[in-house]
Amino acid sequence: MTDTSSEAAALGRSQSASDPATGVGVEHDRIAVLDFGGQYVHLIATKIRRLRVRTEIVDPLAPIDELRRYNGIILSGSPALSTLGEGSDYTHEIYDLPVPILGLCYGHQEIARHYGGTIEHTRREYGPARLRIVAEHPIFAGLDRDQIVWMSHGDSVTKLPAGFVELGYSMHRVEEDDPEGRHSHRNAAIVSDELLRYGFQFHPEVDGTEHGDVMLESFVTRICGCRQTWTIPHYVEEQVAHIRRRSGDGKVFLLASGGVDSTVCARLLVEALGQERVHLLHIDNGLMRKGESRAVIERFRSWGLTENLHFVDASETFLKALADLVEPEEKRVAIGNAFIEVCHAEMERLGVSRALLAQGTIYPDTIETGGTRRADVIKTHHNRVPLVAAMVRAGKVLEPLQDLYKTEVRELGALLGLDADLLGRHPFPGPGLGVRLLCSRAEPTGESLSELERITREAQAQAAPYGLQAMAMPIRSVGVKADLRAYEWPVMLRGEASWDGVLEAASHIYRGVDGVNRCCYDLGMGNGAAPAAPPRLEVFAAGVTRERLDLLREADHFVMEGIRRYGLMETIWQCPTVALPVRVNGRVGELIVLRPVLSSRAMTARPAHLPVQLVAELREQILALPGVSGLCIDVTTKPPGTIEWE
Repeated sequence: MTDTSSEAAALGRSQSASDPATGVGVEHDRIAVLDFGGQYVHLIATKIRRLRVRTEIVDPLAPIDELRRYNGIILSGSPALSTLGEGSDYTHEIYDLPVPILGLCYGHQEIARHYGGTIEHTRREYGPARLRIVAEHPIFAGLDRDQIVWMSHGDSVTKLPAGFVELGYSMHRVEEDDPEGRHSHRNAAIVSDELLRYGFQFHPEVDGTEHGDVMLESFVTRICGCRQTWTIPHYVEEQVAHIRRRSGDGKVFLLASGGVDSTVCARLLVEALGQERVHLLHIDNGLMRKGESRAVIERFRSWGLTENLHFVDASETFLKALADLVEPEEKRVAIGNAFIEVCHAEMERLGVSRALLAQGTIYPDTIETGGTRRADVIKTHHNRVPLVAAMVRAGKVLEPLQDLYKTEVRELGALLGLDADLLGRHPFPGPGLGVRLLCSRAEPTGESLSELERITREAQAQAAPYGLQAMAMPIRSVGVKADLRAYEWPVMLRGEASWDGVLEAASHIYRGVDGVNRCCYDLGMGNGAAPAAPPRLEVFAAGVTRERLDLLREADHFVMEGIRRYGLMETIWQCPTVALPVRVNGRVGELIVLRPVLSSRAMTARPAHLPVQLVAELREQILALPGVSGLCIDVTTKPPGTIEWE
């Protein structure tokens, strides 16, 4: 393979520079990311911006004249299926441009399809895989032959177009040595140097691809020839100006949960407008953690934010709104609407009904709610329910953090002087425990029961080689597969196996068994000893009640205190505790699920391994709670399982 960087640089857009070191007077090189609605679009842009190369997210239907000004183009992933021709209404004239184009996942398939390759819906890949690089190329400069990459797809390139060659294929299992490719996905990385076209079936932008940053940098600097002259302007200064412009002479009213996002937003608003123009409202919705509301109010007071700090206990309002609701989307929308109802009532009572409503919305909230034109709704966040979305469109909502990921929010908070303890807090969903308390109306029957029996048979076949038992769990959870929402069945694993063995068995199940998006591993089955026969799991009718929430609060408290006690608050990104209305072996009560994950931006995640002694302590504490039937740990990557169960 030849080094194409000099060719690409020669083809770059007109450039002028007076001081490359500072960026002053520079007409910066630019990369366009075409947004096909994939979950990681903004993450691509964020990663490249950190390389000091200006990056802009562009609509795929942008006029070709607009796209001529870029030094390179990246085609994002998508919830669409290339095999069905979905999402194909984009500006195909991009393929006539003499600039490098890199396709990721769906974009990779579209490049191959455009030039005459074959795309088929084949065996799916979710989570980590091993990429075997088979040819040297500048885009993989400095990297070893084998690379851990992150997959999330159902379509694959099965035949290359003329003029393209394979740079690498992916292994079916990360640990597998399969030189003949019997269990591999071919064409996981392809190239045509003559056309300046490149394709990765995997996602280099996510942290699960260990050297994805290096690959993106090689494309941007070596292939596209971009100079690294662009630095992100001071975000505080930009947003202070934006807030002042949007608010004019008026006031701003912020729903302040006390989490990282809303607290950073509060400090930014006060920085821009002063305390006298910023009202903070904390709502106890009855879905908070144990003692959380009291701690939030004390924290704001300790910072001197007392002038317009308001509190209301609206737990009865939220419980009434959630009564008889079971489906996750219905619950999320009801919670979001209740927030707005209480907020408007308080604004009216306080005489600030004309104030601009502010929210600490961050980018994952928007993208998972289908916030871009082509994105699928994975789960509706409370700050993106239809009522709020209509207010956003009407210009009545201020969201200064909406383009940031959690990592960037924490960096911004540090710039604003917030303490490390707050910024290091685990993320907590706006709907709170309402989306960690699963609900059900009745036992599965008919088609659902047949589906569970099929899943159990197929999952057991995958788990048996690892010495594990597997059975379908009789209550659905939300997941994400190939950028699409997946409301499917979890699988319970049990038996003696290493942590790596459990993870490997789980990956085979949710990749190979239709209708599964999550796997859990038994930590007790309610009596501390695993019976010889598979457990009997029975779902029972249950809604959102104060009693169930109180039980979940206690279990969650044990988990969070244990994580703090073992010094894992920084290592573990988040650890939701979930309650399922599932009887185990006839024992009445909630099946408690621990969901510790490793992540940095919440768009992807890996299950975290808890210390053996901590697991033993949690088993003893949680199983002793009246009304608990069993305990397990979620061992699913994201994708296919979202971090939250709903």
